[in-house]
Amino acid sequence: MTGAALIYGQVAPGEALYKAYCAACHDTGFGGRAPVRAALGKMTADRINEAMNTGAMMAQAGLISMPQRQIIAEFLSGGRVGSGKGPEIPASAFCAGAPGEMPADPWSMPHWNGWGVDASNHRFQPASMAKLPAGDVGKLKLKWAFGFPGDLMAYAQPTVVGGRIFVGSAGRRVYSLDAKSGCIYWVFRAESFVRSAVTVENNTAYFGDGHANVYGVNAATGVEVWKTRVEAHPEARITGAVKFYEDRLYVPVSSFEEGTGGNPMYECCTFRGSAVALDAKSGKVIWKTYTIGEEAKPTKKNAAGTQLRGPSGAAVWGSPTIDAKNKVVYIGTGDNYSEPAAGMTDSIIALDLESGKVVWFQQMTAGDIWNFACGLGLKSLGVPEVNCPNQASPDSDFGASPMLVSLGGGKRAIIAAQKSAMVYALDPDKKGAVIWKTKLGSGGIVGGVQWGPAVDSEKAYVALSEAKTKLAPDAKQGVTSALDPAVGGGLFALRLSDGEKLWYAKPIECGDRKPCSPAQSQAVTVIPGVVFSGSMDGHFRAYSAKDGKVIWDYDTIREFDTVDKVAAHGGAIDGPGATVVDGMVYVNSGYAITGASPGNVLLAFSVNGK
Repeated sequence: MTGAALIYGQVAPGEALYKAYCAACHDTGFGGRAPVRAALGKMTADRINEAMNTGAMMAQAGLISMPQRQIIAEFLSGGRVGSGKGPEIPASAFCAGAPGEMPADPWSMPHWNGWGVDASNHRFQPASMAKLPAGDVGKLKLKWAFGFPGDLMAYAQPTVVGGRIFVGSAGRRVYSLDAKSGCIYWVFRAESFVRSAVTVENNTAYFGDGHANVYGVNAATGVEVWKTRVEAHPEARITGAVKFYEDRLYVPVSSFEEGTGGNPMYECCTFRGSAVALDAKSGKVIWKTYTIGEEAKPTKKNAAGTQLRGPSGAAVWGSPTIDAKNKVVYIGTGDNYSEPAAGMTDSIIALDLESGKVVWFQQMTAGDIWNFACGLGLKSLGVPEVNCPNQASPDSDFGASPMLVSLGGGKRAIIAAQKSAMVYALDPDKKGAVIWKTKLGSGGIVGGVQWGPAVDSEKAYVALSEAKTKLAPDAKQGVTSALDPAVGGGLFALRLSDGEKLWYAKPIECGDRKPCSPAQSQAVTVIPGVVFSGSMDGHFRAYSAKDGKVIWDYDTIREFDTVDKVAAHGGAIDGPGATVVDGMVYVNSGYAITGASPGNVLLAFSVNGK
């Protein structure tokens, strides 16, 4: 990424290219957002090449010629581009017969739709839908496993509607599976990776991809109905699930420019986050509201002579939340990428459902300007940190979706959890006035609350990451990023009415496992009496909602025999939470960033594996 002239000398061309363009991200893990070099080595040359040409790394590879990309891919993988795209799914993995039709009334069946299971993003599954009594959770056993071919991460939360699972993948595929057996109904090939949860309405599956496309796909057959690109910026992507409400889709738009901005040769930065309303039937844009009102302008030049731009940032990472009473949609925003600081970064924003107009916003951390040049040890790789506006900025995004809850007596609150490790209750009827706030830890780049809490009628259950990465010498790579096995955040229960801490479950130590972190970054899922929370150590655990005691624990870091006959391995658990439907618990395992364990498997549990 230095952009320096490449003089191969006695260094292999692939290694020289990698060090010049890639090492600053992938040797350090780049603040928890990039897979480390060892993880990339598990991919095929074709998959790495595809990522640079059309996939997640397309923008970052803009300075690299096509032949050079191929050299890098072959260096990292040890294979050859064009030798095959890796494992394919055998015909035996598909369900017998044609995909068939969806049930006439899928909503009469147990279901979990989209990210937060309801319009308020509670991540609470009631007993009538979960059909898993708290007393049976300790009897859960693996029923089946499904492998995502050639992937390093399993980071799209499964949706279950009409007895079918809908789930995206890092490999650009979206799958429809039978919820009980895991056999495949259909596979859809998106333009880029699909990290967002799928939302199903009107026999249509809606989701976004890594090129900021939103799709409407026939839920029964997997045939594309429409596709709309909601943001032209080359770094834009859809991370959060779209929210369906009254025949509209509300779409959050995020980006990776925060990462690209660390390159001293890159004109950091021009992306600005947004929320977009689409017509659900046609995909037509109804309105679009940017979280930064003005376009980026030239500001100053950095020490490398590169023109810098701003303001930028305020990505919208999480799924929007609907407030039907006030007729608004709530979104949370991330930090600034470059100077000057903008007013709606690190904020909770209320937008008018009909027009997209900003009704109110509450900024919780002002002046937070951060990109990957800040505090990640790039100098050890010979990369100047000249694009960092302020080394002390905290990177305090709202990555978690806001949750709209009832406090009783006609009072309501928005529960908003931040990477600063702060949890807030805001008054939706008083323009986001703070009702209470509770500090849970120190927060940080990959610390604090990452992907979100869950709530029942009395408590908020909040998993805390507090993950720390450290650079360490490596005989082959010179330097690499590793998780600190001693640092983790644990799980909290907070009283909804006042934010008081009711119990705390400490993080469980890693022991001899490497790489490992006890951090709990995964989104929390709750059913009556039980809290599900995964850890970066690869363990998936169930806790008592009453006192936080562990009542069930499954170690996912192992090889699995899969129903689709794809080689699959579990790894760190991060990002999407568990989905609980009709006596089954579904969870992804594998998260090849922050130096954590890669993996590519979706696991399905039931009582006694039946």
